[in-house]
Amino acid sequence: MRKKYPFVIRLTLVLFLVSLILTMLIVGRDFLYPICLALLFSFLLYPMAHLLEKWKLPRVLAILISILSAIAIIGAGMFLLYQQMAVFIDDFPELKKHALDNLNYLQVQIDNMVGPMDHNKQWWLREKVSNLLNNSGDIMTKVFNATTGTMVKMGLQPVFIFFMLYYRERFSKFIYMLAGRSQKDRVKTILGEISLITKSYISGVFIVVLILCFINSFGLMIVGVEYAIMFGILSALMNFIPYFGTLIGAAIPLLYTLVSADPKNAIGVIILFVIIQFLENNILTPGITGGRVAINPLFTILIIIAGGMMWGIPGMFMSVPFAGMFKVVCHHYRYLRPIAFVMSKNKGDVINDKLGALKKWFAKIK
Repeated sequence: MRKKYPFVIRLTLVLFLVSLILTMLIVGRDFLYPICLALLFSFLLYPMAHLLEKWKLPRVLAILISILSAIAIIGAGMFLLYQQMAVFIDDFPELKKHALDNLNYLQVQIDNMVGPMDHNKQWWLREKVSNLLNNSGDIMTKVFNATTGTMVKMGLQPVFIFFMLYYRERFSKFIYMLAGRSQKDRVKTILGEISLITKSYISGVFIVVLILCFINSFGLMIVGVEYAIMFGILSALMNFIPYFGTLIGAAIPLLYTLVSADPKNAIGVIILFVIIQFLENNILTPGITGGRVAINPLFTILIIIAGGMMWGIPGMFMSVPFAGMFKVVCHHYRYLRPIAFVMSKNKGDVINDKLGALKKWFAKIK
């Protein structure tokens, strides 16, 4: 008969295990997040690689074509964004002057409303923003250095993705061996659900972001915002972060219109992104991703914050799909099922009702 330890001891062991895992995730951040990101991209590219293999292409060639296709698409988008940002940087001195003129006008209006102020505080707003603009070169250098470091890690992504796709059966068998024969059916079900949910979610997010690139850019052109394509792409890229992405994306062109452009356009930008937020939350995301991860908003927000604290922006993007994987595992083990229940979006329904239909649809594709 298995000995049952007191609740306090069991709770202490659980807390110790959680603390140990969090410490490993934080300390091993630079090593772990490129691998985890490659795992998600592997789920994204697997359908294409699998389809090419069904067409009798060798596995190596099928995987290489899939990876090169993804690199070409991402590279084209980055090149377009680079061209737009190059124009923006060339115009930055003129934009800076225009921004300071707008701030002078705004400061005068503030002084007229609140009455005479202390001379040392009279131009505080202009001085703060002017210092920020003067130091923008240092800020951009730091951002560039951080981005360069990230790009170096991203340069290893194709290598990780290639080997993950190439050795995918070996990884599956490794998990089966760890679980043992008695757990084979359960593990097979878990891996199938994780694969289905992750592929659907990641591909859906990329499609939503691609659509938003066009909608944002076209909408900003209608509003009359300069560099509409650049701001449209940057705003759309923020939507890789659930819930917070649209707000962060809207803040970029809004700040520009308030400071450097015609402040009247800010009203148009606000109205535009309110409409886009409605479309994204009620039509695009539910229709394309279909709520596959099915985690309730409270836990989604907490998970995103925790992911950002541990791994920065990559952690905010990866936290939701990995939380979905964890929820699937919890659902299939009785002692972990309460965790899956409290995380679930639908009352009493851990896996989305559409999962069965999705399985049949993917089975037809295969």
